[in-house]
This record gives sequence, C-alpha cells and structure tokens, in this order.
Amino acid sequence: MTAHAIAPARSRAENIQRIVTPGGIEAWLVESYAVPLVALEFAVRGGAAQDPADKPGLATLLAGLLDEGAGPYDARGFHRAIEDLAIHLGFGSDRDAISGHLQTLTRNKDKAFELLRLALTQARLDQAAIDRVRGQIAAGLKRDANDPDALAAKAFREAAFGGHPYGRPVRGDLESLDRLTRDDLDALRIRVLAKKDLKIAVVGAIDAATLAAKLDETFGGLPQESRLEPIPEVVIGDVGQRRIVDLDVPQATIRFGRPGIHRKDEDYFAAVVVNHILGGGVFTARLFREVREKRGLAYSVYSHLNDYDKCAMLVGGTSTKNERARESLDVIGRQIAELAADGPTEDELDKARKYLTGSYALRFDTSTKIASQLVNLQLDDFAPSYLDERNARIEAVTLADARRVAGRLLGDGKLLVAVAGRPQGL
Repeated sequence: MTAHAIAPARSRAENIQRIVTPGGIEAWLVESYAVPLVALEFAVRGGAAQDPADKPGLATLLAGLLDEGAGPYDARGFHRAIEDLAIHLGFGSDRDAISGHLQTLTRNKDKAFELLRLALTQARLDQAAIDRVRGQIAAGLKRDANDPDALAAKAFREAAFGGHPYGRPVRGDLESLDRLTRDDLDALRIRVLAKKDLKIAVVGAIDAATLAAKLDETFGGLPQESRLEPIPEVVIGDVGQRRIVDLDVPQATIRFGRPGIHRKDEDYFAAVVVNHILGGGVFTARLFREVREKRGLAYSVYSHLNDYDKCAMLVGGTSTKNERARESLDVIGRQIAELAADGPTEDELDKARKYLTGSYALRFDTSTKIASQLVNLQLDDFAPSYLDERNARIEAVTLADARRVAGRLLGDGKLLVAVAGRPQGL
C-alpha cells in the first residue's frame, strides 16, 4: 500500500509534502537529493510537565535512557551499532515534549529506522544504564549547586510558577533522582509515547512511499492514545518581587520576567518586533545600548519571548558587578517603562523588521534545522503555510501596532527578578 499524499504546501523554505501512512501516521516530508542523507525529527506532547509531583526529572531520565540499550542490544551494543554506520540518534525532554532525532546516510536507512523502532518500543531500561545516566544527571546538578546562572534560573522558576508543574526542575533534584525506579520510567513511557500526538518531520533523500512504510514500521508499535495529565494554564507569579540567592561571587547574575503574549495571539508578531527592539537584537536593542554601550554595566544583556504550552512570558537576564546590580536593574526598568509608554521609533521598527525577516532563512540552512523547525510548527499547531506567512506578518507590523503592543506587553513595567550573588542595594 502506498502513502496517501495530501496536497503539497508551497513554502519559502522548501516544498513540504504532508503524508499520511497506511497506518494513519502523519508526517511532513521535504524531499531533497542534494546529498544522500535522511534527517528525521519527532516529538510527542508530554515532557517534564508530566512528571509526578514527587518525582521530577523522570522524563529527562527516560529520554536519556532510550538509546542505552534496546531489543537484543545492551547499551554498549546499541551504541556500537549506531557508530558503525555513522548514525546520529538521540532523545531529549523539555517541559512540554519528549523529542528525538535521527540522521543517517540513505544506504543505512533500514538499519537506522530499525534502531529507532527498538529504542521507542523495546528500550531495555537496564538497571546498570539507569544508575549510569542518573549519575550523569546528578553530576550536573551538583555543579549547578554553585553556578550563579543555574541558581538564578531556579529561583526565578520557583517564584514564577510555585506549585504548578512548570515550577518543578526539568532534571529533578538529587533527592528526587534517587527515588526514580524502572517501574516509574516504564509507566511514563507507556503513558506518553503514543501515535495520536506524534509530530514528525523528515528531510532528505527519501520518497513519500518509502517513508510511509518506514514510519509504520518504526512508530506503528506505539499505543494509539497517550494518557497525559491535564496541565492548567498559568500566569507568571510574584511580578514586582525580587528574590535573592546569597552566593559569595563577585558578580550578580540576574533573571527577570513578566507575562508575555501567546504565539496564537493576533498581537504576537508585533510582540516579536517589540522584544527585538527591547532586548532581542544583539547590537541595536535598547538594553544592549543602555546597559552595555553607554554605561559598561554588563557584557551581555538580553530579553526574549518564552512560549510554553500553558504560559507565555517575556524573560531576560544579565550579569554585572554586585555593586552595580541595582543600577543595572534601574536602567532595565527605565527602558521597559519608556518603551511601554512611548513605543519604538520608526527607525527602530524598520531595523527590527529587516533583521527579523532577513535572518529567518538561517533557520533552514541544514536538513536537521529544517526538520526541527517543521516539528516545532506542528507542536504549535501551525500549518506549513506559516513559512510563507511569517515574514509577511512581521513586515505588516505598523508603528501604531508596535506602540500599542509595547504597552500591552510591557504594561506597568513590573518584573519578577531573581538574583544570585551578593547584590548591593537590593
């Protein structure tokens, strides 16, 4: 049986075919025979937000174990099978999804897809592998215990989200890691890895019919339905508050944030432009100009829009001498207040639109990047036409739009601030 092809979507990046396999699995395919490679990216909704409240880090540990032995292969044998054929295979977890990637030479695609199938459906989860990967995560957590950036991020997360699942550490903590068992891992795997919410993108030297057969072989053994716990919407909390983590270091590491604008909101693209003007642009942003260039307070300062499935935020950060932390935050606060009140200038708007539209193509300069972007579009429930519409939507942002949305995005200028160090005057 051949793949059922849905009408291809014309894209500024590539020609995307939306295919549905005989087994009902949907994927986006970009055929490209420039090099004999196939790159596949996939994701399922779930991720660390699905960790039990008393067992944070479970999804991260599971993702780290999927390629540590599967089917007839123990961990060493599985890695050898991948390396012998120069296959790249790996898995990861963030707050909202568990994802994976596969890259292989076309001549090795049969073996590569088979190894992916085994990892997803027959991961061994051997105790020796569990202990080893758990130890690797624990080592990273121990390093983070004295890392200002990690401590500021932790304080910010806990203040922003409290008891919400987003408030839990993605990698867990040293205490919770010790509680995670093989049964916990197996239960999460069965609950989250399923076909219904599977998002797949493939780029490379493979046709739709061949890919359809491979996808059914690879993913067909997964359960049809996931059993995800519902995650409530949440708005960043403690805005206007400051959290200090005392750490004996010469610099204060600062994280700040406030509620943002969701990707599906009609004002989102104007918010992208406003954020670029505030702190998203490397050399043209107001924060860079005022904090670094004019005052030399910090080497780097930034802001960006962070859009989780259940929360939109504007977040940012910088690092500065402890004695200049208050001044840095005062400058950041003034820039936010001024942009909220007056909006950007015409020149700032023009430069932001040109940069955002001109740099977009850099997200599609390799097969892996293209596949990753296409999976992200699927997770965000966008159609392939977004690739045509995105730059047009950026270009359509008027000065009136930017000024109105600056007021909406930045509002009263209040921020949740977390600082690791010994900042003076806070």
